Amino acid sequence: MATVTAPRQQTAAERAAELNVLVRKQRSLWQDAWYRLVRNRAAVLGMVIVVAFMALAAIVPFMTQWGWLKDPLKQDTPNSLMEPIWTGSKYTLSTYPLGSDQLGRDILSRLIWSTQISMLVGFVPVTIIFLMGVTIGLVAGYYGGWTDQLLMRLTDVIYAFPDLLFLFIIMATLRNTAIGDLQGGLLLIFVAIAIVNWVGMARLVRGQVLALKEREFVEAARAIGAPARRIMSRHLFPNILAPVIKRVAGAPAGAVHPHRDAGLHIPRGRGARRARPADEDLERARRLSPVVSGEGVNFTHGAA
Repeated sequence: MATVTAPRQQTAAERAAELNVLVRKQRSLWQDAWYRLVRNRAAVLGMVIVVAFMALAAIVPFMTQWGWLKDPLKQDTPNSLMEPIWTGSKYTLSTYPLGSDQLGRDILSRLIWSTQISMLVGFVPVTIIFLMGVTIGLVAGYYGGWTDQLLMRLTDVIYAFPDLLFLFIIMATLRNTAIGDLQGGLLLIFVAIAIVNWVGMARLVRGQVLALKEREFVEAARAIGAPARRIMSRHLFPNILAPVIKRVAGAPAGAVHPHRDAGLHIPRGRGARRARPADEDLERARRLSPVVSGEGVNFTHGAA
């Protein structure tokens, strides 16, 4: 007696092979964003440069400890105001490739050490701005009503203050407190910069959320009972990444400028209490230039 066997059901891969269709594993929104980022050569090059500077800032203490760099605070007054070695001047030394300042400190060592403060000031405040701005913008845009009104009025109050004035007030008020003593006053600068700069990120995120929260995929998530936190983190935030990334990419450079202004315009003793050189110290060192005359070498101040 013949037996009847049921035909074997084809798998999805076999069916796709028959139809000559390529099977590709579906990517999440985060994976898709990363895939597009790594395909952008300019973005990859920028990331490599930033990572290189961050690595340099991390290993510079060991470079000084191992003798590869001079101590940035060590003074060598007999060899002060040396010029870079490529100038061909007689006021050069091979031990000072970029020259020395008016106190005989190595410019190259001070320049490399200054990357630590520049990286910290560039990225720590931006991280705080990102967390504050995205959180407030998501909550205000999604919930709306009195929550939106309260958070946006707070944003308007912060936005109305001049940035540098608010920065100076916070630094002068909290300078002698416990938070003002952390990291030689740098953490206070980070917090002050973040407090006066998160409003732009919050407004941007709120506007994007208002445009997306009535879309079909958000309504579908609400219909199946997804909580608000999941909707904001898994559905809304990944869809507003493009403008957020664009704003964050330029934020580190904008965060460095208030720090430079604070160091240049606050009287000595009122800025960050640091033991390491910052970029503005290099500018002050360049203000002295040697002038050789018949009576010897005089020193004149350049334009401030």
